[in-house]
Amino acid sequence: MGTRRRRHQHHGRWVVPAVAPAAAAFTAAGLLLVVVAFHCFLSPPLGGGGGGGGGHRVVRRPNPPFLLNKPSELRRNVVGTVDFAVPSGGSKLGEELWASKLASNFFGCSNATKAFADAKAVTEPNRYLMIATSGGLNQQRTGIIDAVVAARILNATLVIPNLDQKSFWKDASDFADIFDVESFISSLSNDVKIIRQVPDRNGKTPYPYKMRIPRKCTAKCYENRVLPALLKKHVVQLTKFDYRVSNRLETNLQKLRCRVNYHALQFTDPILKMGEMLVQRMRAKSGRFIALHLRFEPDMLAFSGCYFGGGEIERRELGAIRKRWKTLHASNPDRERRHGKCPLTPEEVGLMLRALGFGKDVHIYVASGEMYGGEETLAPLKALFPNFHSKETLASKEELAPFLSFSSRMAALDYIVCDKSDVFVTNNNGNMARMLAGRRRYFGHKRTIRPNAKKLYSLFLNRTSMSWETFSSKVQTLQKGFMGEPNEIKPGRGEFHEHPMDCICAKTKGRSGHSKPHPSNRIGEAMEKRANDGEFDWRDLDYGENTPLGRDSSNETDSDMHELEDMKSVWASYREHR
Repeated sequence: MGTRRRRHQHHGRWVVPAVAPAAAAFTAAGLLLVVVAFHCFLSPPLGGGGGGGGGHRVVRRPNPPFLLNKPSELRRNVVGTVDFAVPSGGSKLGEELWASKLASNFFGCSNATKAFADAKAVTEPNRYLMIATSGGLNQQRTGIIDAVVAARILNATLVIPNLDQKSFWKDASDFADIFDVESFISSLSNDVKIIRQVPDRNGKTPYPYKMRIPRKCTAKCYENRVLPALLKKHVVQLTKFDYRVSNRLETNLQKLRCRVNYHALQFTDPILKMGEMLVQRMRAKSGRFIALHLRFEPDMLAFSGCYFGGGEIERRELGAIRKRWKTLHASNPDRERRHGKCPLTPEEVGLMLRALGFGKDVHIYVASGEMYGGEETLAPLKALFPNFHSKETLASKEELAPFLSFSSRMAALDYIVCDKSDVFVTNNNGNMARMLAGRRRYFGHKRTIRPNAKKLYSLFLNRTSMSWETFSSKVQTLQKGFMGEPNEIKPGRGEFHEHPMDCICAKTKGRSGHSKPHPSNRIGEAMEKRANDGEFDWRDLDYGENTPLGRDSSNETDSDMHELEDMKSVWASYREHR
């Protein structure tokens, strides 16, 4: 038998196929080509130097792509691997690819039970809870939702939350610039009393007592840590309020979360109108479309600690950005990718979608910030899906002008289009992805796809050694359980905002109007318990602030050591730009 030689360069491999003795001359020629290609790959590009002001360089792709729109005959490329054509047509699955057959069997159910008392009966006087959120739009959204729950636990009046205006993008938007205040207050009037500001005392505005609480604090935790301060000081502000309420709460509090998220928390009219206009323009181009959240921005890649095949230039550029977070440990890119903790490249996302059966004619809306490698990184994805759109291509600069200077408002536009899409594809599992996944489940289980990155890793590693038909079949097999089906068991972290099972009911067969709890509830609880024990990773991050955690005031109750251990919450405020 012939020999096989492999050279690792990130997750790609150059392969010299096995040859028979009769083909020795051809093999020798192939080996020579391998050496030449290897030398060319390591050589710096002409004019290539440091990380000057010319923008980020292209992410090199060690694996050559499959042929596009070519006859399906065999071809050998310069490094001796074998590619097959990617068919331009779509899958025979048809409607099943775009929507689950089981979706109509479930519906959102977040109404309070009779045991959940009216806010007027439980709200205590002289208890005012203030919240300072942290991070980008979707991370702040989780903080707002949990602020309502915290106020209910404490029987306190909630003051309209303060948004994070000190993040990386210096977005000066306040709550009323992004969310409809009147809708927020009135929709929740039976659950929690909400006011715009703390009433004056003797003509002066009371100064709040500031404190910070641990992440995922339970109801008992709030009663033990916050309530004593609230009883003594009357006005308490919880700082860096992100993920400070446990996933595991009693059902009525979970349903309150859903009422806040899916009903009370609405965008302002200008944002809604612009978002709807973008959706209408996508519909005018195609009856249905895919929304794709790529998460391939330079800062995100740097924070992930992953490597994408760009050689020393990429390591230098992303390494320089990574130094912003002084507490990050040294990364192990190969381990991160093996464990499914690295985002797919745009090309890999496109190949996954084509392998699942989406044809070349499908229209794609991309929600993303600055792309590492720019247009050349996007080129393979655009070749796979030429009908490629974003808010910048759908709207004029004049139409976007009121939003351009505000990252959270731009993110809100992407949120609306992604929510209204027929299929939402998230490149791993960040805050926007979780929030949208939960919302799409609540409102009809619309198709939501997340790459099975851990399993796809080895498949992409060896993709050039197999036919397109084999590759496509394997992708479809590996993606089972990651396609947003109503009954699929969550393979990830059990975050409630992503899987709001307490708020989803199954229709009872033959009994219109009757329902029962979603059958995955208990499974979800068990998985969530295990997930909470896992370590924090980049998929939990938003875009936002990149500064070390500081103490908000001298009367915060947590120690410096505790705050260092909780540094993850600052990282979770990472750039939520889109």
